[in-house]
Amino acid sequence: MIEDLDAERAEAEFMHDYLVGMPEPERTRLGVTAARIGGGVALAMAADPTNYWSKALGFDPGALDEVISFYRTSGVRQAVIQLTGLESAPPELERGGTWIKLGADPRRVTAAPTSLRVGPVPDGEAVAWANVILDTFGMPRGDLTTMLASTVGRPGWQPFAAWDGDRIVAGANLFHQDGRAALNAAATLPEYRGRGAQSALIAARAAAAAEAGCHRVYAETGKPEPGGHNPSLANMVRAGLEPLYERDNWIWRSPGAGVKR
Repeated sequence: MIEDLDAERAEAEFMHDYLVGMPEPERTRLGVTAARIGGGVALAMAADPTNYWSKALGFDPGALDEVISFYRTSGVRQAVIQLTGLESAPPELERGGTWIKLGADPRRVTAAPTSLRVGPVPDGEAVAWANVILDTFGMPRGDLTTMLASTVGRPGWQPFAAWDGDRIVAGANLFHQDGRAALNAAATLPEYRGRGAQSALIAARAAAAAEAGCHRVYAETGKPEPGGHNPSLANMVRAGLEPLYERDNWIWRSPGAGVKR
């Protein structure tokens, strides 16, 4: 349970810093608000064009009512409440997908060969790196570009990329704090998949986490359907990350959000 808490808090802190740490003009335009509740965070992005960035996680289940109250007044259409061990959900929540949380000693994460060049993202390529990630995930450029790009050079963050020549073709981020590290924002352009970019980026970020003095590195990804396959999960396990537990995603929607999709 202690490691579960560490893993959740690591994710909560990088999500919090993405939203709260971005430059002020973009934060205001995106309608960002945040609260620390029950040991975790509740994050809202009222003008989010993707309905992805409003999340609550890392909090004690006893604080669920307070989290829901936060979203009622946040102005968001919907939010994902990430919580383990919820036996019965309030009627305002519906079950979403299940994620798998993984962890490892960063010194034991192994590299895989790739013909691509992998390394930290320099300041001058922050925007290009951010746009590769957004394009891959189908998210619009603009204020979200600034949100991601602003992590380049910011304390606690170490963005990495993979290049084919001078072109960034894959990217990923690392956040570390208090001896814990979190892998996040991993994306590869479709035409470059299968060339070892993500496996190499996992290893590069784990090495950076170890160099920063982190004792654990964590990551999360979707649980595949029975008989299905999640390449991200396979890459992480192959690199040495071990599945720790499964976590449910619960969807909260504003009563005025319209028809459920």
